[in-house]
Amino acid sequence: MKSQVVILLTTIMLGACSSPTKSGITHQPTSADYQVGEKWVWKYKGVTTEGEIRSEGEDTREIVSVDGILGMTIGNDTVPVNEIVKADESETPKYDWPLEVGKKWKYENNWTSQDGTTGNQSQDAEILSYQEETVEAGTFMAYTIKYTGKITNSRGYSANEEEIWLYAPAVKNFIKLTQKQGDFHYVEELIEYSRPE
Repeated sequence: MKSQVVILLTTIMLGACSSPTKSGITHQPTSADYQVGEKWVWKYKGVTTEGEIRSEGEDTREIVSVDGILGMTIGNDTVPVNEIVKADESETPKYDWPLEVGKKWKYENNWTSQDGTTGNQSQDAEILSYQEETVEAGTFMAYTIKYTGKITNSRGYSANEEEIWLYAPAVKNFIKLTQKQGDFHYVEELIEYSRPE
């Protein structure tokens, strides 16, 4: 499950967003929207309905410069920012840019975990609102995006799932994720966001 979470988080980082325009539409950012020293810290916890903790900890991402090229640290890797902001050409993307309330689309993702397990997510997505939301890191204007569907994998696992993402343009990322997947409940929340003055 942890490897699925890592894959999911990497996917999420690949879709950051810039501030909404006056018309309430948010476009995908460019590399210029990031700066060295910008940092995000989330806490996460995944628990079964029986109370078994399957994952718990913190995830930190930071913008660094490697040989003059901006990159984002993700675990032990550094992903170039220009890869993070590259347009997703998929017909079933995680985020269907530009973002605006009321928009609906289909999201599909095929993945392979570190142990070789393959899987698929198929979800219907809808942007429900854009309003102030408060998390441990502060209060931000955020889109509420709801994903509902199914996840399966090559080990015979299959479950219905519902995910609620609170996505804040000011931090170019999600500030909270609540996921229900079968008997598993996962919550991830931004506890720190900082950028150099």
